[in-house]
Amino acid sequence: MERSLQKLAFKTIAILLPVLILILLEFSLRIFQYGNNLDLFMEAPDRPDYLVLNPAAAKRYFINPAFAPTGNSELFKKNKEKSTLRIFVLGESTTIGYPYFHNGSFHRWLLYRLMHEFPDREFEIINLSLTAVNSYTVFGFAKEVVKYQPDAVMIYSGHNEYYGTLGVGSTNSVGNNSGIIQLVLKLRKLRIVQLLTGLFERAKNSSDLKKEFSGQTLMQRMVADQQIQYGSSLYKKGIEQFNSNMDKTLELFNKNGIPVFISNLVCNEMDLKPFVSIFPDSAQLPGFNKNFREGVSAFNTGDWDQAARSLKVADQIYDGHALCNYYLGKLSYGEGDYIQAKKYFIRAKDLDGLRFRAPSEINDAIKKLCDKYKQAHLVDTEAAFDSVSSNHIIGNRLILEHVHPNLTGYAIISDAFYKALKNEHIIPPANTNEMNLKELMRTMPVTEVDSLVGVYRISNLKRSWPFNEGISSDSPKVVSVEEKMAYSVVNQHRLWPNAMEELYNYYFDMKDLPKAKTIMELLVLENPTETYFYDKTANLYGKMGYYEEAAFYFKRAFAISPTFDYAKTLFVIYLRIDRPGDAMPYLDYAIQNNTSNVNFLPVRKYAGEIINLQKAMALDSSSLPILNLIATKYMTMGNKQGASKYIEKILKADPKNKEALALLEQIKKG
Repeated sequence: MERSLQKLAFKTIAILLPVLILILLEFSLRIFQYGNNLDLFMEAPDRPDYLVLNPAAAKRYFINPAFAPTGNSELFKKNKEKSTLRIFVLGESTTIGYPYFHNGSFHRWLLYRLMHEFPDREFEIINLSLTAVNSYTVFGFAKEVVKYQPDAVMIYSGHNEYYGTLGVGSTNSVGNNSGIIQLVLKLRKLRIVQLLTGLFERAKNSSDLKKEFSGQTLMQRMVADQQIQYGSSLYKKGIEQFNSNMDKTLELFNKNGIPVFISNLVCNEMDLKPFVSIFPDSAQLPGFNKNFREGVSAFNTGDWDQAARSLKVADQIYDGHALCNYYLGKLSYGEGDYIQAKKYFIRAKDLDGLRFRAPSEINDAIKKLCDKYKQAHLVDTEAAFDSVSSNHIIGNRLILEHVHPNLTGYAIISDAFYKALKNEHIIPPANTNEMNLKELMRTMPVTEVDSLVGVYRISNLKRSWPFNEGISSDSPKVVSVEEKMAYSVVNQHRLWPNAMEELYNYYFDMKDLPKAKTIMELLVLENPTETYFYDKTANLYGKMGYYEEAAFYFKRAFAISPTFDYAKTLFVIYLRIDRPGDAMPYLDYAIQNNTSNVNFLPVRKYAGEIINLQKAMALDSSSLPILNLIATKYMTMGNKQGASKYIEKILKADPKNKEALALLEQIKKG
């Protein structure tokens, strides 16, 4: 009996010892800070009250962590305030705003709009999107996002389902079994696994890896299978992968009562030829190649009738050729049959063997998932793009290459999400400050440099695989200061923040205050928790004589960091633009926190009297005695601008009014 117990003890120790060694090794690696903490969020550097996206969070999704993107750095408070509307954004390269990034991204357009429509409300719109990822990352991030009290989540994802990391056709794939992939993702959080991965990468020789991918874009690095035929088993696995991950994502948000707004996808339908067309077996369908070649030849020589005849015959023989459908779309468009043209273009996109554009089944899946879950709301970006596209077919007017919108396109995406949020009452009811899309596009702070950065990035992209357009005669010029700055950012000679600082100094020295102001407004959106940028923007607006806008930015600065100086500046501006009601809270703060020797009580007294007179004026707007009293009180407190407004009204009604003329004379003398 004793010997059997000893044997059992030895066996137990033999089994547990390796486990204990592994646990000890894991703790040791963590103590010595080996590897990466792969949690989604971390404490913001030097800002202990804030959290930020962990730049290492994406590494668990990439076989080679060196290829993992880092994402945005957008802070949000650890302890969410009741008045704050918090929205997380999940997705891929379009969602993060490629090729512009920063204020090019649709979530920044949305933030700018909400800030100006609701100046007394705080908004945290945190974009967690990354390039080269897909629904695995959306689901993985969603599992952590639910813990941080989102009021809503916005998703734009689906184009990367085949070639995004862990996709069924990607070089960063670990198989097609969802359960195994989820297990791998969990294991990658362990420092032991990170150690083994590091050793494996070293064994492969990183220099060989660099040679393998030398000169390749990220697009090319991610592609393992360049011919995924429509309807094939791999094609279906991509659709199933998206359905599975997004279903789990929406179920999770639904279970936690979190509204999720998921957009359908847009791409270039009309102005982009399919990348890869898969030909039929010539032995089985010998007539296709002959008719297709004849059709293309006729198309290129402008013989539209012959082209249509040959290509339609080819399509009847074999309807699975992407480029054949594309040419038929072009012919239908030329004949004015736009409905048929769109059908051909969509078919061509769906048949494209190189799957950089999501097939139509992805949009179908999104709609079905939104119908399935109460908390899921469809954002119909596709309809929004169709409505402003030539003959309702999306092309180069809104899309830069295959899937990424231009700045107008990103504005439209933001508008589609805005309307969806509004319809579901996530955004409060409309008020007098409501900004329409046209005004948003006119006022949104996007610099010429940011626009050019997009142009240069796309120009570089199109010179590489799979576009391979070469250097055209109309390649972007690099002559002006803005062009040189953008070129240096794209080619990584300058960091974007440094470029913006240099550009601001250049505009300021040139006394081009409107452009300098645009840069500061841009940096406000980039750094919404820092008073410095609000202060600079407000001062620039003040120098330009736009006091309403100056007050807006000083008010935002005061909300973050209330000081006597901000309060004094604000009540002076509000009185200057005849808004004494808005001035009162800041007058009260200045009186209670007075760090000067000035007595503000008389100013407060006059401001209160003007408020009462304005109430009386609301009942009788033509009362000259009331108008004179308001003008007099403004003059008494030294506010000539406020007085001038009322003097002008009086003299317009009564050009010989003695009191008004006397006040006007005082202003002229002063």
